[in-house]
Amino acid sequence: MATSTTGHAIVIGGGIIGLATCFEFQDAGFEVTLIDPDPISGATHHAGGMLAPTAEVQYQQQALVPLMKESARLYPDLIQRVTQHTDLPTGYRTDGTVLIGADRADAQHLSELIDYIKAEDLDIETLTTRQARQLEPALSPRIAKAAAIDGDHQLDPRLFARALFDAVLARGAQHVRETVSTITQSTTHQSVTLSSGARIEVDSSDVTVLAAGLGAAKITGWFDGEHPLQLRPVYGDVLRVRVPESLQPLTTRVIRGFVEDRPIYVIPRDDGTVTIGATSREDQPHPRTSAIHDLLRDAIRVVPGLEETEFLEATCGARPGTPDDLPYLGQVRDNLIVSTGYFRHGILLAALGARTAVQLATGQQTSQAVASCDPFRHATSTLNV
Repeated sequence: MATSTTGHAIVIGGGIIGLATCFEFQDAGFEVTLIDPDPISGATHHAGGMLAPTAEVQYQQQALVPLMKESARLYPDLIQRVTQHTDLPTGYRTDGTVLIGADRADAQHLSELIDYIKAEDLDIETLTTRQARQLEPALSPRIAKAAAIDGDHQLDPRLFARALFDAVLARGAQHVRETVSTITQSTTHQSVTLSSGARIEVDSSDVTVLAAGLGAAKITGWFDGEHPLQLRPVYGDVLRVRVPESLQPLTTRVIRGFVEDRPIYVIPRDDGTVTIGATSREDQPHPRTSAIHDLLRDAIRVVPGLEETEFLEATCGARPGTPDDLPYLGQVRDNLIVSTGYFRHGILLAALGARTAVQLATGQQTSQAVASCDPFRHATSTLNV
């Protein structure tokens, strides 16, 4: 992305959304200030990292499909540009995904999902279980159904976020290690107040991007009445294991599917580790023993060799959910853009969210699909002027 526009962009939030936004503003010729006390420590740290618009399709969430497809299309170029400014790895892989159903009921679930995916004009290939095991010999011989998605890619969120952060700093971004308490907005002036009480004045020609994930719900001052961003934490457990050298690579593709109707994913990494996940709940912000047990049991049911791996880590991340599971992405003032609420699609949608923020700030046309992400669609009050 290249324009002749220059200015100053203040990006609040140092997860993958905020970091990608910083990078895109720099590519557009802006000076950038990133405000975050501890970048890459929130939802990004606990994410799976699947760039999978096909496998991520959910029933009755058609508005998400064009967003996911567009962002996945943007990712290869974003990654290529980032690697021009850092030597750090991204963990980007294009091996694809294998979907499986563990038993007969899961096979029926998968069959219905395949039909739904095809109806959304997405590519998926039904496989026999023998074909699936030829692609991935470590798959259990007991699986009941399988399909392949070659267009679904992945990256390692922690690695890519660090690469983004390194690239952004190398290009001269200022990093302010604080939180933001308020954004004071009037028709002619804006100021960002930090937790220390210090203020950053924003000129009318500059832009502020509120990309603080769940933290965006705590930042006030730019609206009347109740907070317009109805964000809620949705927790997900993520496990990491290390594959013995004698078994590497255990799989090359991402393995996703259903075991007794429970979703599971198994993600191979370049460093010989595997990430396991797929839980989702709203009641406990810590790794739950029962969830860890279920994930390990189901992952081993699908890929039995995981039983031989070294257990490394169990973490639990809070993803910013919205009432309709669509992000809040849009311009709420001439120099204030909201980009948060990406729920479980934050990694995948980061490329689109970052590009859209620059397009909004520079008066360019955005994707029609972004119209469904209006930050004020759940608001009960008007903007504070």
